[in-house]
Amino acid sequence: MDLDVDRIRKDFPALDGGTAYFDGPGGSQVPRQVAEAIATTMTAGLSNRGTVTATERRAEDVVVGARSAVADLLGCDPGGVVFSRSATQAAYDVSRALAREWVAGDQVVVTRLDHDSNIRPWVQAAERAGAEVRWVGFDRETGELTVDDLRAELTERTRLVAVTGASNVLGTRPDLPAIAEAVHAVGALLYVDGVHLTPHAPVDVTALGADFFSCSPYKFFGPHHGIVVAAPGLLERLRPDKLLPSPDRVPERFELGTLPYEILAGTTAAVDYIAGIASDASDRRAGVLESMAAVEEYEDRLLSRLTDGLRGTDRVRVFGAPARRTPTVFFTVEGRADREVYEHLAGLGVNAPASTFYALEASRWLGLGDTGALRAGLAPYSSESDVDRLLEGIASV
Repeated sequence: MDLDVDRIRKDFPALDGGTAYFDGPGGSQVPRQVAEAIATTMTAGLSNRGTVTATERRAEDVVVGARSAVADLLGCDPGGVVFSRSATQAAYDVSRALAREWVAGDQVVVTRLDHDSNIRPWVQAAERAGAEVRWVGFDRETGELTVDDLRAELTERTRLVAVTGASNVLGTRPDLPAIAEAVHAVGALLYVDGVHLTPHAPVDVTALGADFFSCSPYKFFGPHHGIVVAAPGLLERLRPDKLLPSPDRVPERFELGTLPYEILAGTTAAVDYIAGIASDASDRRAGVLESMAAVEEYEDRLLSRLTDGLRGTDRVRVFGAPARRTPTVFFTVEGRADREVYEHLAGLGVNAPASTFYALEASRWLGLGDTGALRAGLAPYSSESDVDRLLEGIASV
């Protein structure tokens, strides 16, 4: 089933204002169905989870329902779905728990392609444990990061490799199954930052070979919080700091304090929305896979229109040209400060911000320092008209 973009756009109230949103990599717009689910949950009566009162049962159903929804989105076990404040928080929590097993001489591998939330938690945990940090670069011209690049840094002392599922600035999608095979061959664990991958492609955590996979619902039409998933058996071996009376079972032992039930209801609604975006399958997982395949195909076509237009515009430099990518473009305009272009576009009702977007190591590796560049990201609600408005705005600078 093809993507009906006109129908999709009608579900997003924010689009009624006429703005062309290219800032989805920092957080997508939200369909009314998600907002309604959050409001309904907040006003229906809630309490702590339990089985006695109606409000207790409602809270329990919301949590169980959200774990099931995430499992259908990612192809994982609902018993291994952990909710957190953010993907950054999830990485810090997992890194602290894993680092308890590390000793001096162990090694942790990180890449310069990653968002800092999948670098700094591991670097800091390694430093506290006395472990060595090994860095993997990427090709500055193409933006590619290959399994051979990473394999060169693996040894029998490697304990964990952290790698992105997709770069949030260049869009690069490393070959995760091949990387996972190399990582597991030396007995290490693979932590995948899937925050930027999940909104743009079908995900099967098992097929990718990720031991841990994180994502953020606010990047795929949902509310602000984070998720990390793993096999329940792997989570069982980790002992995070927690309050004495709080549950010790998995995955609850990783979820500190009372969960935000209304937010989790919004996440379920976001997954339900994705499942129906280009599918009428009765099975939610099947709907997710079919819909995300249609999203990926549509965004690839629109990305070609965007990149061709940018490369055909005088004084525009586009960074990277990875063979497999998400619909994300990092670029500069010669002779103009990025902030100036950003503000010019904003005045035209086109949101394409400028920053490192926390991909600090990637920005430095590309020679852009701590300033970064402009970024344009597409979403299923992006239209050809939006792309044309961006290109016209860049040309008018």
